[in-house]
Amino acid sequence: MTARLATAALDTLRANALRFLAIDAVEAARSGHPGMPMGMAEIAVALWTRHLRHDPADPAWADRDRFVLSNGHGSMLLYALLHLTGYDLPLDELKRFRQRDSRCPGHPEVGHTPGVETTTGPLGQGLANAVGMALAEKRLAAEFNRPGHAIVDHRTWVFLGDGCLMEGISHEAASFAGVQRLSKLICLWDDNRISIDGDVAGWFADDTPARFRAYGWNVVERIDGHDVEAVDRAIREALANADNDIGPTLICCRTTIGRGSPARAGTAGVHGAPLGADEVAATRSALGWPHAPFVVPDEIRASFDARAHGARRQAEWQTGFDAYRTAHPALAAEFLRRQRGDLPVSWRVLSTALLRRTHNDAASIASRKASQIVIERIARALPELLGGSADLTHSNLTDWRGCGALVADPDTERPGRHIHWGVREFAMAAALNGMALHGGHLPFGATFLVFSDYARNAIRMSALMRLRVVYVMTHDAIHLGEDGPTHQPVEHLPSLRLIPGLDVWRPCDAVETQAAWNAAVTRADGPSLLALSRQALPHQARSDAQLDAIARGGYVLADADAPQLAILATGAEVALAMAARERLAAEGIAARVVSMPSTNVFERQDTAWRNAVLPPDLPRLAIEAAQPDLWWKTLAGAPRSAVLGIDRFGESAPAEALAERFGFTVESVVAAAKDLVS
Repeated sequence: MTARLATAALDTLRANALRFLAIDAVEAARSGHPGMPMGMAEIAVALWTRHLRHDPADPAWADRDRFVLSNGHGSMLLYALLHLTGYDLPLDELKRFRQRDSRCPGHPEVGHTPGVETTTGPLGQGLANAVGMALAEKRLAAEFNRPGHAIVDHRTWVFLGDGCLMEGISHEAASFAGVQRLSKLICLWDDNRISIDGDVAGWFADDTPARFRAYGWNVVERIDGHDVEAVDRAIREALANADNDIGPTLICCRTTIGRGSPARAGTAGVHGAPLGADEVAATRSALGWPHAPFVVPDEIRASFDARAHGARRQAEWQTGFDAYRTAHPALAAEFLRRQRGDLPVSWRVLSTALLRRTHNDAASIASRKASQIVIERIARALPELLGGSADLTHSNLTDWRGCGALVADPDTERPGRHIHWGVREFAMAAALNGMALHGGHLPFGATFLVFSDYARNAIRMSALMRLRVVYVMTHDAIHLGEDGPTHQPVEHLPSLRLIPGLDVWRPCDAVETQAAWNAAVTRADGPSLLALSRQALPHQARSDAQLDAIARGGYVLADADAPQLAILATGAEVALAMAARERLAAEGIAARVVSMPSTNVFERQDTAWRNAVLPPDLPRLAIEAAQPDLWWKTLAGAPRSAVLGIDRFGESAPAEALAERFGFTVESVVAAAKDLVS
């Protein structure tokens, strides 16, 4: 037997090992998606045994290649690869696929399974995550690499399917990747022509290669996805494109879904259901795989093992990094700090000082403008801060003096830090997730609050993955006025507060805006969203104790000796509450004003704090220019309570006219307060 034939035979056995680990796990769970793993097995063999640079003993190695399974329903393919290549994923975990507490959940989850780089399943978002990872790699390389010292030099690989390409986010993400010339991004398309409803010819007739060429991608077409050598040659071409920096690459691999299944191959029936005992037996016979469920012969298992190779690659990188540290010690220390996700040691002192400085400035400005001032101040202390806007830079106010634009050809002396995402809210948010997952940056992105709907599922994924991402959402209520109901958010604040793990901040002035940014930067276990005003907000005076209390999400801004009710408010409505308090005091009614910039954070406080701010026996009036229903959660337990909100869409008119139309006036607040205390 020639060496070529011996290799081909081994590759076939490797591919079948992946197939049957997936088949057996799905069969044991009586749930899952065997078709994609069966169809992409040879593609996986080509990439994972010949090209992927990784170290199973250290899944967090900084310069590893990133692998993203965008078609995450085929998760058993990834679990089989991780298990066989040597990650800490025992066979027993594969046997418990999709079961409670298994490390092999139905879709890949980052932080849950070693070697999984991102949580995928919502189709198309994995591709956009990978765009963020590739962008982070390119930006870090421009910032840290020096002649003779390429400490950041890795590829981002993506498996994706027809479903990923049908989702609109794939257009946004791929277009952006082409503009930024993310040459180290390499995607392998599982072109099997099948989705859940059947043959895609009736609903997906795009000329995908032409589409990606139009984005500025290199396209390698008509690759037999079941020929390991053909896939290998295509990958080598893609690597040459990466080395020559001529844009990302899409490899089009024609495959048969469920390959090997006599009755179901090439049909939707193998996409998302177990094969069944009879078809599993028939598939074993058809592919000549005589082994019992979950059995992989030792020689095949050994041929996958990447631990020794990974250790060598990481050791080579470490040797290079040690030389880099000798030549550039300050840069090396900064690189390691940012890879760990640590903030500078001076951050806590600086953030406190900035909060007090903002209070002393006593500026009455729009909170979006206050946010821009904060960004400029903290950007000097946090070189990892990197972000921008979805084509609303001069409305969101996300740029700052000297930031520079992030472009395809970065200035290696001073690479840009502001990203022009274009009108791509969804891809922006998903790419921010990829940047956060990659490490080395603290990413933020901006648009109007009403357009958070476009990005919502990626914001949800930020929270699900517990990522440090900051969303800057401006034009936070009807006060933007003449643009009308299409641009006036009404339901957005409460709906975003419902996302578990997302901290929503709606600051009432520049001071609370600084505090919200401080909290978002400091928070390491999840994303934050800042809802900011278009209009100027009056400065509120505070004591040092009140300044510190902002971080608790809700606090007493103004009090009385014996308050008869508490008026709760956020954002622009805090000033309204303060004005109403003065009017009520003149009429002999004592009111406490509670500013609650983040209900999410306030709810996490201990009972003693919450009761001190909102005594259970005190009537409560909540004011917010948003859909009011969620406030009843905060008002629960009070003897009497009411909410002044908006339960319908806005209108096109000047802000002052809208405030009067919807009852956001001192007179309305005073009347509601009197009703509560009478």
